[in-house]
Amino acid sequence: MSALPSSAPGPSVLRFVLGDQLTRTLPTLDGLDPATDTVLMVEVMEEATYVPHHKQKITLILSAMRHFAEDLRAEGIRVDYVALDDPDNTGSFTGELERAARRHLPDAIVVTEPGEARVLAAMDGWRTRLNVPVEIRPDTRFYCSRADFAAWAGGKASYRMETFYHAMRTRTGLLMEDGAPVGGRWNFDADNRKPWPADRAPPQRLRFAPDATTRAVMALVAARFAGHFGDLDGFTWGVTRADALAALEDFATACLPAFGDYQDAMRSGEPFLYHATLSPYLNAGLLTAREVVDRAMAEYRAGRVPLNAIEGFVRQILGWREFVRGVYWLRMPDYADGNALGAERGLPTFYWTGETGMNCLHQAIEDTRRHAYAHHINRLMITGNFALLAGIRPAEIEEWYLVVYADAYEWVELPNVHGMALFADGGVMSSKPYAAGGAYIDRMSNYCDGCAYSPKIKTGPKACPFNYLYWAFLIRNADTLSRNQRMAMPYRTLAAWDGTRRAALVAEADRFLDGLATGYPAGPGHG
Repeated sequence: MSALPSSAPGPSVLRFVLGDQLTRTLPTLDGLDPATDTVLMVEVMEEATYVPHHKQKITLILSAMRHFAEDLRAEGIRVDYVALDDPDNTGSFTGELERAARRHLPDAIVVTEPGEARVLAAMDGWRTRLNVPVEIRPDTRFYCSRADFAAWAGGKASYRMETFYHAMRTRTGLLMEDGAPVGGRWNFDADNRKPWPADRAPPQRLRFAPDATTRAVMALVAARFAGHFGDLDGFTWGVTRADALAALEDFATACLPAFGDYQDAMRSGEPFLYHATLSPYLNAGLLTAREVVDRAMAEYRAGRVPLNAIEGFVRQILGWREFVRGVYWLRMPDYADGNALGAERGLPTFYWTGETGMNCLHQAIEDTRRHAYAHHINRLMITGNFALLAGIRPAEIEEWYLVVYADAYEWVELPNVHGMALFADGGVMSSKPYAAGGAYIDRMSNYCDGCAYSPKIKTGPKACPFNYLYWAFLIRNADTLSRNQRMAMPYRTLAAWDGTRRAALVAEADRFLDGLATGYPAGPGHG
């Protein structure tokens, strides 16, 4: 006589989804059984305050988490959701996972590897602390796994994004034809440096009015995080999967065709221009890299997007985004400690207030305050370039970037700032410092119009500070940088200057920098 089929339920699994893992195809949710499993989501003070994040970033993440939980419930999935203002909330991932394990008595806990090394260190302790099997699954939302990047990097002392990008193009077949890059070139960056035409109207960008859930979160953030940097009233980020898909569609159809031409352009009062503004959704998990690239490629294949635009966009996703993640996980935790140029100056107060006569910095910081966003050239060549030339201590400016942007998570922020903007890793991921004087900013923006300083003047009280800061930076760091072949041209210029001229220029730079106030303008809250 055959045995009757068992009707006993299977093992119960507690599936822990973090705030930047709002993806239905997340490995944590793979194999979920609605009859036995519970999804845990928690809002914790520790994550909102390990640096005092921009009010809009906290709002975006908490509202998106709440909407994601509702979407799961609509599928019939059991969700245990702990709100920030729950009186029993312990304030940490570990504390809330312990409480949930006591509530649900799961047979196993499943989580996907996090985006930050400090969270992975906590996860590694959960197995012994909780006395429950904990499975940490690889994050499959990226094109390149951590293991694959490590294999590509091998034993190299330094890595170059362009080489990695070629390998990823070859591996994926994106923009490849018969084993060669489409158009005969890997990189069309030289075609993507047009300044914004004075008579061209910026495109109208899709933004989202806060719904009831978001308004409730905004009230919570205003009450709990009043001292944090940034404005909250102008919050217009999408907070749902549907919003993120709408933003992707808007970019692909309305902005991508001109993205390449103007991806380096900057304009006063216009933070978005033709930029994708998809990174907050990508980095929170509301979109995946593959679907973003696939949607852009569909427009290219339909003949509606030129090659220079699609290549520039694919390079940002398949190239830079994947590359910096690989560097982060390969090099952490020691990577953050580097300071190759010995930069030790404190962060100027104007990074928090925007109050400076340098209009480019004022514009970039004000846009950041209002929107928790600035595009990559503002970040690299305005706020990053100034920090590099001024010798700002890496840890201070890196924390600033992590605080102020809605898309900032340590895995993406740290390598971009530490390695690319500051050259603090000594060339691990960049072949030279991204240093520039005022002429570059004047060429690529209208920021210099009406500025208190002139990019045409090299020294003196009316000179653009970027001009003399640039040369003083080269003089101070000559022992380190003069042997770099990519810096040969400016050092040939410096070689023709006598000692008196060099000393006078360094003294002028020192007077300017010594006159800057440093530190937080309103105490520890960064208000």
